[in-house]
Amino acid sequence: MSSNRHEIIEKNVGLLAVLIVVAISFGALVEITPLIFQKQTTEPVENLRTYTALEMEGRDIYIREGCNVCHSQMIRPFRAETERYGHYSVAGESVWEHPFLWGSKRTGPDLARVGQRYSDEWHRVHLINPRDVVPESNMPGFPWLEENVLDGELTSKKIAIFRDNFGVPYTEEDVKNASEEVKGKTEMDALIAYLQSLGHAMK
Repeated sequence: MSSNRHEIIEKNVGLLAVLIVVAISFGALVEITPLIFQKQTTEPVENLRTYTALEMEGRDIYIREGCNVCHSQMIRPFRAETERYGHYSVAGESVWEHPFLWGSKRTGPDLARVGQRYSDEWHRVHLINPRDVVPESNMPGFPWLEENVLDGELTSKKIAIFRDNFGVPYTEEDVKNASEEVKGKTEMDALIAYLQSLGHAMK
């Protein structure tokens, strides 16, 4: 048997695999553990508020329709990005996001600060046929959102899950009233409400 320890490890696939896992685990532990105890990554920023029931439904529609596949919600701290989109994203904005929608793919622009940048009517026209407001857009239209009406059947349960499982500070009244708040609204109304809420804490 060779006395060269490196050669022993490199020729033993099982041992090499175990040592690789140990090395990666140690590195991850060193990098991630401190973040768990930093307030700036675990506590909400000062102006952060919970999503309303309608915004919560809009967020689910945003995910269902795959908007997060083409639009990120994470502005990086580079001048080119902050001048175009606004203040860079911070961890405290996302402490109540489950799952978070940061993303890295930008077929379309980043939406982290899109809230209140355009009117509700602009969003409505844009979602029905994007080329009516952005002629060069390759985004598909979503006209069916105007026709689909929310029944609110599961909204209270969603709010309760975020409160009970994820620690989002919803009140009992928020849970109780959630279904009635969205009942009869269209999916378009919900998605626009969600888009208008984005970036509210870091304006």
